[in-house]
Amino acid sequence: MNNAAYPIPVLNLALSFIPCLVVIVIYIRWALKAQTVVLALIRMVIQLILVGFALNAIFLQENVFVISMVVLVMLAISAWIALRPLAESRKVLYRKTLMALLLGGVPVLLLVTKCVIHLDPWYFSRFMIPLAGMIFANNMNSVSLCAERFFSERQRGVDYVQARNAAYNAALLPLLNSLFAVGLVSLPGMMTGQILSGVSPLSAVRYQIVVMSMLFGSSGICAAAYLFLNRK
Repeated sequence: MNNAAYPIPVLNLALSFIPCLVVIVIYIRWALKAQTVVLALIRMVIQLILVGFALNAIFLQENVFVISMVVLVMLAISAWIALRPLAESRKVLYRKTLMALLLGGVPVLLLVTKCVIHLDPWYFSRFMIPLAGMIFANNMNSVSLCAERFFSERQRGVDYVQARNAAYNAALLPLLNSLFAVGLVSLPGMMTGQILSGVSPLSAVRYQIVVMSMLFGSSGICAAAYLFLNRK
C-alpha cells in the first residue's frame, strides 16, 4: 500500500457531506434554524478552498512580514468570532477579548516554535501558520464558552468569584475531556495526518503531546485573562 495520503476525488469528497445532510434534516424537522447550518457549511467549503490557494502562495514566499500579518489577522478574526454568543456586547468586549487571546496565544506559539521544535527560521510558514491556527481556534472556543457562561452567571446575580470559577470550568471542560480521551477514544487530527503521511506513530505521538499541551495551556491562559480583564 502506498504510504502517501490518498488524493480524494471530488465525487468522494461530496459523499462526506451525507452526515451533514442528516443533521440539516434534523434541524428542519425540529423547527430549528437550518439556514445557519447550511450557511456554516458553505462558508467552510469556500474559506478552505480560498485558504488553500493562499497558503500555496505564502509557502512559496517565506516572508516574515507576510507570515506575521497572517497570524495577526487570524488573531483578530478569532477574537471577533469568540464573541458570537454575545453579539450585542461584541463591540464593547472585543478589545478585552483580543487582548486575552494575544496574552494566551502568542507567547505559547513562540515557545513552541522557538524552543520546542526549533524552527529555522522561526517563522517557517509550514509550521507557524498551522500551529497558530490550532492555537487561536481552540482559544477562540474556550473564550467563547467562558464569555457566555460568565455573562449568564452575572445576569443571574452571581458574584464575580463564583461566576469566574463556573465560567473557567466551562471553558476548559471540552479540552479536559480531550486530554482524558486522547489515545483511547480519539486519535487527534495532527497525529492522524502524520500517520497517514507515513510518519512513525511514535514520532507522531511526540508532536501530538506538544499540541495537546500547547492547546490546553494557551486556552487556560486566555480564559483566565478574559475573566481577569472583565473583573469589573
